[in-house]
Amino acid sequence: MNRQMLEVMQRRGDLLARIASQREQAAQIGARWEAPLAFADKCLGAVRFLRSRPALVVGVVALFVVRRRGLIGLAKGGWRVWQGYRYFAAFSAKLSSRL
Repeated sequence: MNRQMLEVMQRRGDLLARIASQREQAAQIGARWEAPLAFADKCLGAVRFLRSRPALVVGVVALFVVRRRGLIGLAKGGWRVWQGYRYFAAFSAKLSSRL
């Protein structure tokens, strides 16, 4: 074989060794990221599940509010909202009659 062919074969061997090393490094990096990416994938699945079932989300939030405040606290909050609505409705009516 001539000298040029030997250089090409040597270069090819070096490149193949470098490729094998890089492949091993990529496998190690992939192994490190496997668990966090699996967790992120499960979280995305949970988000998709909740987005496809809004009634379930509303029910859970309502249950949380009722358990935290109790029914009396929920009734008081509703009464305050109603009173505030009536006040602002009357105020806006007065304001619009002056204009």
